[in-house]
Amino acid sequence: MFCLPCYSIGIGDRFGHQGCAQLDALIRAADSGVQITPVWNKSYREHTIIGTRPKSVRDEADAAVRQKGWTGPYFVDADHVNLKIVDGFLDCSDFFTLDVADFIGKPADPTDLNAFVSRHKDLSSIRSISGIEKPLAIDKSMLRRIAARYLFAVREAGKIFRRIEQAKGSGHFVIEVSMDESNEPQTPIDLLVILAALADEGVPAQTLAPKFTGRFNKGVDYVGDAIRFEREFRDDLAVIRFAAPRFGFQNNLKLSVHSGSDKFSLYPIIRRALRDFNAGLHLKTAGTTWLEELVGLAMSGGDGLQIAKDVYAAALPRFDELCGPYATVIEIDKSRLPDSTTVARWTGPQFAAALRHDPACPAFNPHLRQLLHIAYKIAAEMDMRFLKALEASESIIASQVSDNLFDRHIRPLWLD
Repeated sequence: MFCLPCYSIGIGDRFGHQGCAQLDALIRAADSGVQITPVWNKSYREHTIIGTRPKSVRDEADAAVRQKGWTGPYFVDADHVNLKIVDGFLDCSDFFTLDVADFIGKPADPTDLNAFVSRHKDLSSIRSISGIEKPLAIDKSMLRRIAARYLFAVREAGKIFRRIEQAKGSGHFVIEVSMDESNEPQTPIDLLVILAALADEGVPAQTLAPKFTGRFNKGVDYVGDAIRFEREFRDDLAVIRFAAPRFGFQNNLKLSVHSGSDKFSLYPIIRRALRDFNAGLHLKTAGTTWLEELVGLAMSGGDGLQIAKDVYAAALPRFDELCGPYATVIEIDKSRLPDSTTVARWTGPQFAAALRHDPACPAFNPHLRQLLHIAYKIAAEMDMRFLKALEASESIIASQVSDNLFDRHIRPLWLD
C-alpha cells in the first residue's frame, strides 16, 4: 500500500530543469530534522502549453533522485486530472490529484441522494467534534442540501479512481481529491459530508484539497481574513481527525493547500495548527519554481536578463490571453504594471527585486509577479533559446530555486 508520509510538498517544475535544486532544499530540511516528501507535479494544461509529456516528469524525478542520492520516498503527481485526460498519466504517475471542482453543484441522482441521506442520518445527531469550539447544528435538511451539492462530484471522483485502479492495481498509488478551484469555500460540515460520500464511493483519499475562505492567488500572499482562515483551517483539521477512523480512511489523511506557495502570512497559522493537532500537510508550490528561474536569469545578466525582459514585454499585449485560464486565482491591477520601456532599462538586480517575493522590499511588485507567473507560455515559445539560457545560468538559478523553497517555504512552515 502506497502511503503518503506526514509532510509532503508538491514541487512543480514546468521546464523540468530544477529537480536537483528542489531536492537540495529537502535535503537541507532533513538535515535540520524534518522529513518532507517531494511530489513532482505538472498538470495537463502545463504539458499542453509547454509541449511536454507526463513521462518527462517521471524522468526528471528519477534522475534527480539518483543524482542527489535521495533515499526517502517520492512521488510523481498527475495534477488536476479528470476522466478525459487521466489515461495519459497512468504509466508514469503514482500520485493522482482528482479534480472534481467543475462537478460541484451538478444535480445528484435522486435515488443516490435519498440513499445517502438515509445511510448517514446519524450525522445529524453529531453535536460536537473535539477541536471545534462551536456546537454543530446538522439537521436532515442541511445534510440533504450539502449532499445534493457534492454527491455528483464525489461520484465523478469514484469514476476516475476506478479507472486508475483498473490500470495500476489496488494500493499502488496515492489519491488526492481536489475541490479548491470551485467558486465557494467548503465549510467544515461540508468536509464531513464529502468524506462520508468519498468513503461510500470507495475512494481511498489520503489528502483532500478544499477551497478555503479568502483569495489564494498565484505566487503572492493570502488576501482575506486571516483570523477566519485560522478558525476554518483548525476546524477542518478537527473534522479530518474525527472522520478518518469513522469512515475507514488511512490514519495519514490530511489537508492539502493548493496555490499555497507564498502564503507567508498564513504559514505561522498553519504551523501552529499542525502542531496543536499533530497533523500532516501537503503543500503545493507549483509555478514559483519558474519564477525563481526568471529571477536567476535576470541576476545572471547578459542574454539571461534580456530573456526575462523579453518575456515581460511579450506578456503585456497578451494580458487577456494569459490571464483567461487563471482568472479565479489572480488579481492583477494593470495600472500597477510597469511599461516595457521602463523594464528594458532595468538592471538584473532591479528586475529580480521587482519579481522576487520579498514583501519587505519596496521594489517588489506583486502585479508584475502574478503576470509573469502565468507567462511561462511565452518562455515555452522561445524553445531552445530559453532552455539553453537555463543551462548557461544553472548555478545561479539552482541557488535561487533551492533557497526560495527552503528559506521562504520550508523554514517558516516546519522549522521556525
